[in-house]
Amino acid sequence: MTGPTAGAAIAGLGMTELGKVYGRSPRRLAADAVRRAVADAGLTLDDLDGLLVSHGMGGSPGIELADTLGLRDLRLLTQMNAFGATAGAMVAYAAMSVLSGAASTVACVFADAPLRPKQSAGSAYHRDAPEWYGYGGMTAALGFRSVNAFYALAAQRHMARYSTTSEQLGAIAVATRRWATRNPLAQMREPITLADHQNSRWVAEPLHLLDCCLVSNGAIAVVVTGADRARDLAQPPVHLWGWGQGHPGHGRERGSDFGLTTGAAVSGPVAMKMAGVNVGDIDMCQLYDCYTYTVLVSLEDYGFCAKGEGGPFAESGALGPGGALPTNTGGGQLSAYYMWGMTPLSEAVIQARGHGGDRQAPRNDVILVSGNGGVLDHHSTLIVSPHAKGA
Repeated sequence: MTGPTAGAAIAGLGMTELGKVYGRSPRRLAADAVRRAVADAGLTLDDLDGLLVSHGMGGSPGIELADTLGLRDLRLLTQMNAFGATAGAMVAYAAMSVLSGAASTVACVFADAPLRPKQSAGSAYHRDAPEWYGYGGMTAALGFRSVNAFYALAAQRHMARYSTTSEQLGAIAVATRRWATRNPLAQMREPITLADHQNSRWVAEPLHLLDCCLVSNGAIAVVVTGADRARDLAQPPVHLWGWGQGHPGHGRERGSDFGLTTGAAVSGPVAMKMAGVNVGDIDMCQLYDCYTYTVLVSLEDYGFCAKGEGGPFAESGALGPGGALPTNTGGGQLSAYYMWGMTPLSEAVIQARGHGGDRQAPRNDVILVSGNGGVLDHHSTLIVSPHAKGA
């Protein structure tokens, strides 16, 4: 029996092949991931009474995925989109549905397939130029036509305010790649050095190629159910202790904190208060790393270091293997695979279960998971644990 006192947990994880995976639509990939997650939990599709769907930049899947899977008599069916913050939001919504009794077993899935054979990763998200007008037309005329340019602007502002350096961003890339060398699913497993980072080509100054995430095809799904039920299923339950969202709404306007703070400053305290923990209780972080800069500013906003000290914190070696705060232990989006917020979430599930193999962190009692969407526009935070809350 589920209920407010029993809590909710992730009981199943399904991951398709990730990376340069061709020949399958996002809908087919999503269906595969849901089937894998359900089987991983020791359940069947008939056990699902809820489905939450998030698509990537390529569009699809939507709620029609329920028909593809042959699901019947669902009590919860919704397509959600907060970009990279969607995974955390979906899991929170699923947990609240389970706790309220609105649904008992909910699958959450993300799928995307922007890569095409014989095309560069850089062209994967290319779209025909829209009709530029107003403020958008002015910024486009100045060269701000891609998300890379806006994140570069955010990083530049942080550098100007706090003297953050490219080498400090590079320390994040190197630490993340060290983790990826231990992950057989990672797309990029060759070690890199700080010199490699500094010598990689500019994408949008101050961001080098190795400051930027991968492009990947694939899908990942999780199954959320009541904690009491999850304990009797096939995998160790990953308990959901807390969640929160933050949406700054700054619009990159003059006088805003764009580039200096993110929604993590709001979603983090909310999630930690719900979980009954503070920053000092966190054993590891799985952070949304679309860029190295995003990791740095998120660490500051969560309170792992003071504002402006993210660069020295990264340089200290705290984030890599053997560090004080293992972060993105699967290689993250920078080196493993780019599945929006499902990248950090899937690694959190693996680590909480103790299934990390060579990359398993020494402590996994309390894990923080972040999602970042848009250009620092949306943020979600989850606090998860292999232990029931209060146990």
